[in-house]
Amino acid sequence: MNGAEAMTPEVRTGLAQEIEGALRATPGVRNVYRSGSLVSNLLRAGAVALGVGDDERPIVSVVVRDEGVAVEASLGVDVTASSGVVLREAYERVDAVLRAAGLQRESITLTVVYVQSRDAA
Repeated sequence: MNGAEAMTPEVRTGLAQEIEGALRATPGVRNVYRSGSLVSNLLRAGAVALGVGDDERPIVSVVVRDEGVAVEASLGVDVTASSGVVLREAYERVDAVLRAAGLQRESITLTVVYVQSRDAA
């Protein structure tokens, strides 16, 4: 069907790490952040600080669904870069990783967060 039916948690983690590497290598991307609301990220960080949470999960979300694989990530994009250009390149890189793994894409959701230029810092 879509190549993702038998994806183990270890394989999914490896795929998420490979996608994260591809995103970090995209020109204009300064960082990759865990997607989710501010509240959910604060709760996760608090749980980890208290020793009751697991922060070993990959930053990039990779979810296997009936129609294929859904990928979600937030990108820290340099304020001097064109978000449209960066998003297109990042999307193509994620799609290429999925194709190389023989996986069908259901969706790729990339959120842009502008970050200050390194030169201005």
